[in-house]
Amino acid sequence: MKKLLLASLLSAVSFASSATIVEVSTSQGVIKINLFDQKTPKTVENFMSYLDDAAYNQTVIHRSVKDFIIQGGGFTYSDDFDRITTKPAVINEPIYSNVKGTIAMAKLGGNPNSATSQWFFNLKDNSANLDVQNSGFTVFGQITDDSQATLDKIAALVHCGEIPVVGITTEQCLKSDVTISNANLVTIQSVLVIDDDPNSAQNLTPAKNTLISQVVPPSQKEDSSGSMAWLLGALLLVLPRLKRAK
Repeated sequence: MKKLLLASLLSAVSFASSATIVEVSTSQGVIKINLFDQKTPKTVENFMSYLDDAAYNQTVIHRSVKDFIIQGGGFTYSDDFDRITTKPAVINEPIYSNVKGTIAMAKLGGNPNSATSQWFFNLKDNSANLDVQNSGFTVFGQITDDSQATLDKIAALVHCGEIPVVGITTEQCLKSDVTISNANLVTIQSVLVIDDDPNSAQNLTPAKNTLISQVVPPSQKEDSSGSMAWLLGALLLVLPRLKRAK
């Protein structure tokens, strides 16, 4: 019996660790992501470790910037934004370009190897900036064509600062006594493996990061979409205006 149980557990681990296509179910629709297991193995392994722990379930999309990025993987929300437990940072793997429809790891400004749980979707071609800034942001997957509609839906929501919300108007966002609850946020209900073939990305043609060896222009040395400093700034500006739901 113990041997059978151990074999079952090992099989489950093997299935998860070799996953290539995952499905992110959000309150605004589904996003399917083809992971680049073979070219960004450390990053995919890191992402999958959070998935295996169900750490992304019931988290929220905490940042959305028009024509730039949509970011998640860092917070749940109850009476306030609560950070999820993070694991040791993963090494940077800037192989592919931050073009539209890709998912990349967020990280601390000035620290290339600081990515933990947070990630972002590129809403447009951000390669000129994010492929070089902070030693390049690691792109580790690409969404399916039919998933773009969900990202567009999130991007089109009312935003309180950089936080996309539902059931709250732009005018209410500007008031000091606006009440927010989990129902007003874009939630990630689950992230599940739907294809465990590590070779399923072979037919994709992701753009290579060809800018990584170039010097970053002075105008692009500010914190990027993946920067925790930027994220904290956005939250600190918005949260004082949002009255916690009782």
